[in-house]
Amino acid sequence: MLPGAEFHHIGVACKDFDQEQAKFAVLGYRQESPDVHDPVQRVHVRFLIGGGPRMELVRGDGQGGPLAPWLKSGIKLYHMAYVVKDLPLALDFLKTKGARIVVAPVPASAFGGRNISFLMLPNLLLVELIEQ
Repeated sequence: MLPGAEFHHIGVACKDFDQEQAKFAVLGYRQESPDVHDPVQRVHVRFLIGGGPRMELVRGDGQGGPLAPWLKSGIKLYHMAYVVKDLPLALDFLKTKGARIVVAPVPASAFGGRNISFLMLPNLLLVELIEQ
């Protein structure tokens, strides 16, 4: 089990925040906080809370970017995110389980500059780790 981890959100790739949020509203979701632009990740994010786990709507900030392959193939589920107490320890642990780092630790605007990292698990699930 991932040491010192707490589930945080499910990332959902989208092209339009308002259209996507309207679809989640029928399940009781509402916007949690103001939208955030992360120039390092080249995305805009909007967090939703309500009828289930926290959702993070993610849209690119231009052509291409990290979401392009998901959106092109029609995949909405982008990633699952966990807050971890010790980011280097969590990265090492997941690498021993066959995960590969896709994005090395970088500061994230959505989390007050705390570091995040993305890993691809052997089952092709993208996981985001958020430094506590």
